[in-house]
Amino acid sequence: MADTKPTGAVAAARKKQPPWLWIGVAVLVLVLAVAAMASSGGSSGKKKPAAGVEETRPVVVTGTALPELPQTGNDPAVGKEIPEVRGQSFDGSPVDIRNDGRPKLILFVAHWCPHCQREVPLLTGDLKSHPLPKGVDLYTVATATNAARPNYPPSAWLAKVGWKAPTMADSDDAKAANAFGLNAFPYFVAVDGSGKVVARTTGEITTSEFAGLAAKALGNQ
Repeated sequence: MADTKPTGAVAAARKKQPPWLWIGVAVLVLVLAVAAMASSGGSSGKKKPAAGVEETRPVVVTGTALPELPQTGNDPAVGKEIPEVRGQSFDGSPVDIRNDGRPKLILFVAHWCPHCQREVPLLTGDLKSHPLPKGVDLYTVATATNAARPNYPPSAWLAKVGWKAPTMADSDDAKAANAFGLNAFPYFVAVDGSGKVVARTTGEITTSEFAGLAAKALGNQ
């Protein structure tokens, strides 16, 4: 390992350099470091939402909220009609989850949830080769959004993994999630053509289980 103490010509050359030169170098290094941090969105590495993008949006709920999914036992929401939820995507486009006579799956995710971070790419890849049956609509609700938590913003995360389903940006107080009785992430709700809940589940599920939820929505199970 080289000696860290300057000797000979190197030491002599350093002695001849005026102190203001070293001060200038230090200031330049500091300016470059600050510029690099700013360009990367800060030391945390979190991205800023794109122009015109809002990570949370107002949500209007009509109808009776579903009871919270219990940890064990029968689901009291099965057979109940879903509340209608009207909101917007991250860019402000309308996203409504209504009792429109079509079976549907609704996936609730949080950007900071590690289970969601694994589940969404898994489903993204599977849907490319195994699309949902015709007649079953898929919606996503990005909820529990918090700029202080990891993997923010959700709009950039979902775009990065290639998630294509219409996505509602939930309100700051999670109106959509609360209306559907969410208790954990990721959260799935299967709804039949009459607008009634046929199944709800939480946590990471397999692609086969996801297909099973679609089948239940269609009334095939």
